[in-house]
Amino acid sequence: MPGMQKSMYSLMLSDGVVAEIDRIASQNGMSRSALVDGILADYASLMTPEKRIAKIFEQLEAFINGDTSALLGDRRSEFGDMPDITPYFVPNQLTMSLKSSLEYKYRPTIRYEVQMYRSPVKNEVGELSVIYRTQSSELLSAVTGFFRLWQRLESAYITPREGQEISWSASGGKFSRGLYLRRGYDYTNEQIGTEIGEYIRMLDTIMKKYLSQGYETARELENDYVYCLERGIGRI
Repeated sequence: MPGMQKSMYSLMLSDGVVAEIDRIASQNGMSRSALVDGILADYASLMTPEKRIAKIFEQLEAFINGDTSALLGDRRSEFGDMPDITPYFVPNQLTMSLKSSLEYKYRPTIRYEVQMYRSPVKNEVGELSVIYRTQSSELLSAVTGFFRLWQRLESAYITPREGQEISWSASGGKFSRGLYLRRGYDYTNEQIGTEIGEYIRMLDTIMKKYLSQGYETARELENDYVYCLERGIGRI
């Protein structure tokens, strides 16, 4: 999925056309250049990075809103009900937000933010951030502890299995992780959207079970994580 280089060009356009382009661009939250670039790409049957990202987000939204009851198969009852996640997809943006509520006393919200890169860096196509700002020191400690455990699991299983060093960062109530395509796979935009959705569903489900003290040991959490990996979930 290579990026497309952009250069500056001069065009002679009618004032009336430019006025209408500007009106449409404003309605869609786009710049004049972005709208014209998209129109010409459609005419030439080209896929721009913005259109590629829009297709990924459309599929991610459809996956989150769809029936994912089969995600955990015959172990679904062990995880409990699938968590409610609300996606917020705004066209023509490079980021997409999803909101989920933690079943923790006052039901604080947690936000997932998916940022896709216009031009992938090697096989890193974007970044997932989990934002969990809270005034509760108890909750902050619990979530921080979860992500430390999560990072150890991914280092132990993803890096050896996929040969991919994953970038993480955590500070101030925000955990971020790179999103990667497996080497040797030819992904469609729809497959990328689905895999990101599966990863968020898996992470959200296991984290909520952890915070509700649904695991007696770290090994039980690890078993659920490995179960998902064996089903092809969570490898992006």
